[in-house]
Amino acid sequence: MKKLLILFALFSTLIISCDKDGAPAMQEPSFNGNNNGPNLIFKFNFDSTLARLDNFGNPSTIPTGNAAQTPQFHLIGAHSIEFTLDSLTPLGTGEILFASPETNAGGSPAADFDQEPVVSEGAVFYTMPLANVNPGIYKWARVALTYQNFDISFLSSGNFLTGRLASFVDDITYISSYTINTQTVTVNANKLQGYWGFETLGLIFEGQAAGTTVPNPISSTSPIPNNSCVVTGRFPTNLIVTGNETTDITVTFNVSTNNSFEWKDLNGDGFYEPSNGVNPGDTVVDMGLRGLFPAFQ
Repeated sequence: MKKLLILFALFSTLIISCDKDGAPAMQEPSFNGNNNGPNLIFKFNFDSTLARLDNFGNPSTIPTGNAAQTPQFHLIGAHSIEFTLDSLTPLGTGEILFASPETNAGGSPAADFDQEPVVSEGAVFYTMPLANVNPGIYKWARVALTYQNFDISFLSSGNFLTGRLASFVDDITYISSYTINTQTVTVNANKLQGYWGFETLGLIFEGQAAGTTVPNPISSTSPIPNNSCVVTGRFPTNLIVTGNETTDITVTFNVSTNNSFEWKDLNGDGFYEPSNGVNPGDTVVDMGLRGLFPAFQ
């Protein structure tokens, strides 16, 4: 029972930031591309060397009294992808390139997790014909993230342990079931942003986080609604679609995992200790992704 209480304290005060190893079952990525090409192809890359950003896209340091670690990411999912021509384009009025289905199965409209692509690093997330993309000079990309799956390390009773976290960061998601690492959780209900499941030592814990932090460098000119997890990033050079392409364009969404799991470090030892002799122990203040850096080739 003591172990159960210690592990439950691990996430009892969680706040999320949104800032195949022993692989869980994954939804197959959607594909409506043209096998004859050319296609627009989307992938994700997890990068701990990228800048660590705050809500407004500014570099963010770890505050005094806190500590952080870089999680080992396994999987990511998204609900929509949008390109914009400039930083003034309101959310949802740019070039919508992908949007997963919604469902009323949970009683009110919600993103349907069963129909959302969930992929590992480097896997194809979604493919579409370039002929279906309006020609334009695109400067910004927006991705509505929905799901994250990663490992963290923690110290408990002098033992260094690792656990797998699955978190849902869309505003509302209908979940029939999901696999964290080796175990499956049955839900069959809508869940609000911040719902999570955690697996360690053969145990599963579930909870609801308080809120999210989402990097958006153009928040002053193109804000996102509360309770959304739409991360925004600028292409290093403009992505130009002419409508006359003869080869594929692959867009990689590089996401920053740089010290993205952050906590109040009560004893200053730099280790995450959910129970270190002080109740409630170290408490999490941020986790997830700390910036979007899209690139293409």
